[in-house]
Amino acid sequence: MRRADTRRRASGRSMGRGPAAVVVGLDNITGLQTARILADRGVRVYGVAANRRHFGARTNACVHVVESRLSGSELVDTLRGLSRRLGPDPAVLIPCTDGAVWSLSAQREQLLDLFRLPLGDHDGIDLLMDKVRFADHAMMHGLAAPRTEVLRSHADAEKAAEVLSWPSVVKPPVKAEAWLAHTSAKGIPVHGPEELLDVYDRVADWAPVLLAQEWVEGPEDGLFSCNAYFDASGTPLVTFVARKLRQWPPQVGTSASGEECRNDEVLEETLRVFGSVDFHGLAYLEMKRDSRTGAMSIIEPNVGRPTGRSAIAEGGGVELVYTAYCDAAGLPLPEARTQQYVGTTWLDVRRDVQAAVVGIRRGELTAREWLTSLRGPRTHAIWSARDPRPFVTDLTNVARTAARRGR
Repeated sequence: MRRADTRRRASGRSMGRGPAAVVVGLDNITGLQTARILADRGVRVYGVAANRRHFGARTNACVHVVESRLSGSELVDTLRGLSRRLGPDPAVLIPCTDGAVWSLSAQREQLLDLFRLPLGDHDGIDLLMDKVRFADHAMMHGLAAPRTEVLRSHADAEKAAEVLSWPSVVKPPVKAEAWLAHTSAKGIPVHGPEELLDVYDRVADWAPVLLAQEWVEGPEDGLFSCNAYFDASGTPLVTFVARKLRQWPPQVGTSASGEECRNDEVLEETLRVFGSVDFHGLAYLEMKRDSRTGAMSIIEPNVGRPTGRSAIAEGGGVELVYTAYCDAAGLPLPEARTQQYVGTTWLDVRRDVQAAVVGIRRGELTAREWLTSLRGPRTHAIWSARDPRPFVTDLTNVARTAARRGR
């Protein structure tokens, strides 16, 4: 444990009687939103952040924030130390990064007496997180996944270049620290055999193994997702379907805006994917409609954590994160667990402006279309009138970076 800081709770938030929640990975949009959602429902929230200066760690939703690595033995030691100030009831752990999910799943035995972790057995977590294992699993169970080649060597890349169609994308099985040290993108697009080999040689050291996956053609708003929570018996207690409007960076980035929608095919495939391993915990499946064939293909599952756009569920009146907390804490489940399709949108203001500007410059979007897409009920990724400091900090950091680059 490197450093701790006690934070003032936002005015108007009263603490409930349930156990505390510990949000692991406060220094990203997912962690920030999760902390706010739980605090707004009266939960005492504690945060763990790798970077105490990150805009997400500036939230007033937490009563206390600890700085620590978000994986490995240091995270476990940090949590054991933090447990001494959480009260007699074991707190609920809500990991918000893949590294935290993996570490907490693998080392859960060291924390069982101190925390409640709504997460199924480790082998199921490993299968769904490891894109190599999941590619084999998807083929075996007839899941709608695009062709994927495993790259462990340059020779593997040469073989993949002979059989893949183009474009494709090169990505790691898990976005671990080594990959994130070089890029925040989920993957790197390649448009032919030579480019695949060049990209492989450039990024081979970023991950122990890489994947080359055929690209699913189509616009960003053809990306659909389903957030869900499954209880210990594998029963889905909550589902919520939405789609992206724009992402940043374009093509291979994360959501900048999205809207809820109805897509029963995505919902049914989500239940198939996670039902095939009797999954327990927060779950997310992203799919994309191929503009050439109209078929839906799995892009990736995410497990054990909320996602950047999962807060759209709460914006649409569906208690996704709070259901996970209540189920883990042994509390009565909230009643609002069924999607009502009220047309809510989710917006990361700064990144959506960036994505819109690029889209307008490319002729893919008009200013009128952009403004029209933002109508209706809205939930924000970073902005909050009750908790403005993260948003201000994010803008300040961007301004400073731009000024440095200008010089």
